Amino acid sequence: MKTSLKALGLLAILLTVVVISGFGSSNADGGNSSSEQEDATKPVAVQGAMDVEVSALLDEMEDYKTEQQGGYTFYVGEIDDIPVVVSRTEVGMVHAAASTTLLIDEYEPKAIINQGTAGGHNPNIHVFDTIIGTEVMNIGSIKTDHLDDEKGMEPDSWHFMKTQMREDGDIKEVASFKSDPELVEKAWNVKEKYGYGNVVKGKIGSADVWNREIDRIQWFHEKAGTDAEEMEAASVAQVAEGFDIPYLSIRTISNSEVTNDGIEDLEKAGQYGAEFAIEVVKEIGK
Repeated sequence: MKTSLKALGLLAILLTVVVISGFGSSNADGGNSSSEQEDATKPVAVQGAMDVEVSALLDEMEDYKTEQQGGYTFYVGEIDDIPVVVSRTEVGMVHAAASTTLLIDEYEPKAIINQGTAGGHNPNIHVFDTIIGTEVMNIGSIKTDHLDDEKGMEPDSWHFMKTQMREDGDIKEVASFKSDPELVEKAWNVKEKYGYGNVVKGKIGSADVWNREIDRIQWFHEKAGTDAEEMEAASVAQVAEGFDIPYLSIRTISNSEVTNDGIEDLEKAGQYGAEFAIEVVKEIGK
């Protein structure tokens, strides 16, 4: 009887070791196979604020499922067998932040590409050129010094405010949000596939303002170093950073007050930018 109990005890230990070993098994390359499989099923998220900024993506997916979360729309499908969720964020910083939070909570994307159209700030970047945003900044967050009544305004004294983020319980201040370097590299890898203008790296400014005053545009370009402006990217980047999701900004110039292009075409710029985002998705999926 004692021998049988001892044998059963040894058998139980062996079974426990086998089960524990199974949970920690790795593939031949030293990675955790279950973790890699899980990551492969996570979608790449591509955002556009308007229909003109997402229609080319939907055409590329062809077969997709439309899902509604409150006032925000998500299209779930594939591009070249790569799981993709396209998010129509709607226009503006609050819409972009809300839809991005829903996107992360509902679909757990492995990367977020925020793309669309923008107005030019840089006189060397023209309509239909596309900017790979290496960083984005909230240019609507401004502090002014006190001036008495009837003393007017002094834009030269305005200060850009930093965004406060909490990390491991501590507050940190962020002047601008950097795009994920690997995603920037992948976008840069496919720049030759863009046929409508130049592809450049640059800085994107975001705010709920459409600036058409040339002096004001030049002020942003000089003081903040922005190459273009739009109304979503910085809030998306802020939410993505808060949830530790890799992020990339891509913007195609639809109009510019500081060049002599004489073109303002939101529809074409939206189409061209989305087509470039498709190539980036394919590069990410390699």
